[in-house]
Amino acid sequence: MHQGKFVFSQVVSIISQYEFNKSVEKYKGNYRAKGLRCWQHFLYMMFGQLTYREGIRDIISCLDAHKSKVYHLGLKKIVAHTSLTRANENRDWRIWADFAQSLIKIARPLYLEDSDFTLELDNTVYALDSSTIDLCLSVFKWAKFRKKKAAVKLHTMIDLRGNIPVFIEITDGKVHDVNILDQIDFEPGAFYIIDKGYYDFERLYKINQAKAFFVIRAKKNLKFKRMYSSPIDKSTGLRCDQTIKLTGTKSSVAYPEKLRRIKFYDKDKPKTYKFLTNNFEVDALDITKLYKNRWHIELFFKWVKQHLKIKKFWGQSENAVKTQIWIAVCTYLIIAILKKKLNLDKSLYEILQILSVSVFDKTPVNQLLTSNELQILKKDNHNQLILFDL
Repeated sequence: MHQGKFVFSQVVSIISQYEFNKSVEKYKGNYRAKGLRCWQHFLYMMFGQLTYREGIRDIISCLDAHKSKVYHLGLKKIVAHTSLTRANENRDWRIWADFAQSLIKIARPLYLEDSDFTLELDNTVYALDSSTIDLCLSVFKWAKFRKKKAAVKLHTMIDLRGNIPVFIEITDGKVHDVNILDQIDFEPGAFYIIDKGYYDFERLYKINQAKAFFVIRAKKNLKFKRMYSSPIDKSTGLRCDQTIKLTGTKSSVAYPEKLRRIKFYDKDKPKTYKFLTNNFEVDALDITKLYKNRWHIELFFKWVKQHLKIKKFWGQSENAVKTQIWIAVCTYLIIAILKKKLNLDKSLYEILQILSVSVFDKTPVNQLLTSNELQILKKDNHNQLILFDL
């Protein structure tokens, strides 16, 4: 694959320049750009993500040590760290967000069959949640969260068949999770698995009106009347499968239709769970399994925070923070696409580790990422791998 090209250039070559340029033109990203155009800007930031750089100066210093190779990486020339900093501060972050959406459209179908999701449902199943990234209030004053804390929230919805993100919204820490439901176009027939942070019957009713389905944990103080109960097998852990109507003063107005209430006892915890859903067709035990699959989004957040540079930011403005997060998401998606296109059996973490110490190699990527090459890499670059893990 691309013999003679540097590994970094081989990875970048899977990007559609047409789609990238569409995003740039949409937001006039290159308008009055004298030195650092959008494509080079993206490559600098992606290089920083792939090689686990600590900041803008670190990116520039690393590339400066390989001056003769910079042109062949697609960067043309080394820019001053102030130029890259200024671009992060001022260039519209929506360019990278828009480009990420085009990568999602490529990655999602590649992963539909590659999933731990085993329920026999024809419906698309989404999990929605948020993750908070803590910041210093004295530095990131725009990212309001608490009285003495700043933070940004990464609101994400993933397709549980493949665990690819399909919706991402970045806000300051004060934005409540439930507000994100207003920004989602609900897909008829799809399931949305959500936790108690999205407990708002007016918004849940909008999901119902869109002919989509939700599964959410019920709160202890839920006021309702039971209309009737369906038979259950208690040996499975089910304790009840009821059709109910809300009786609360506000909730009965916000959600005037029937709901299904399912109680399940997990003997392994041990703990009792109560679920609400507007779906009356799927087996009650499968509803509990749907909610159990929600843990995949927790794993997604954990992976992203551990392996991408989004906990320490390379700029202080809202635009710079969003730029870094969105380009990190783009990097994740590019590696995910590469994994499928090369039919690799390695995890994304292993692929990232190999690429992090090989960006200046000229080995074809498909050879580099084989088992034999991995063993050689681990043996020859042991100390370097430890350095990048720190």
